[in-house]
Formats: sequence, structure tokens, C-alpha cells
Amino acid sequence: MPNPSRPQRFGDLEPSEWPGERLGLPESGPRSVARIGRRFAAIAIDWGIALVLTLLFPTEGGAATFTTLGIFAVMQMLFIPTLGGSLGHRILGLRVVPLVGGWIGLWRPAVRTLLLALVIPVLVWDSDQRGFHDKIAGTVLIRA
Repeated sequence: MPNPSRPQRFGDLEPSEWPGERLGLPESGPRSVARIGRRFAAIAIDWGIALVLTLLFPTEGGAATFTTLGIFAVMQMLFIPTLGGSLGHRILGLRVVPLVGGWIGLWRPAVRTLLLALVIPVLVWDSDQRGFHDKIAGTVLIRA
């Protein structure tokens, strides 16, 4: 007989008391889920670096936008597996880690970056403050 006080389906899960609680992460401090302010600042830093690098490749019109997006994506896929996060993440003391532990590998940053470039999945969050791009890639952005 099902226990009515215990969730039975995914949609019945109680929200976390703090971001990362269901993931076994602390409420604050090192290894806690990165909050929205640091996330936006990190992506702004990364996008700014990509914009500056775009100036090295003369393009006209809409091609500059795609050049910037391409540079941004390459930086994400290069630095997440090697540095543990993008330059913006690392400057702000954040790391991208797989939920299962160990090395993040190459496919997680690729999937995460592809979805991040689509923007919409980034706007879909759960109570652990993980965007759809992190959920699909099996990653979480934490404070280092």
C-alpha cells in the first residue's frame, strides 16, 4: 500500500529546502549549488571574452554573432573538462562537476554547451537551481 506522505512519482517530489539538498550538497559554502548572481556574472565574463576574441576574426553582419557564439562554445567545451569550468566560472570560484563524481569527460561539456547555446534550456530550472542543460548532461555548477 502506498504511503501518502511519501512521493510516488517524479512530479510528486517535494521541492528542496535549499538548492542541492536532494543532491546531497550543502546549503552554503564550498560544494553548494552556485546561485543565480554568480551564474549570470560568469556567463557575462565568458561572453565578453568571446566578443573580444571575435574582433580578431573580421566578419560582417550576422556572421559576427555566430563567430562569437562559436568562440563561446569552444571555450566552454575546452575549459570545462580541463579547468573544471569556463574562465568565468573559475574567476568567480565555480566548478562544473558530474553528479556521479570523477572526471567530467568530453561528452558532458559538449551536450551542456549545445543546450546552453540554445538559451531556452537554461531558462528552465528545478528547485535545485539546475538548468535543463545541466540536468541532461548530468552535471551541477557548484561553488569551489
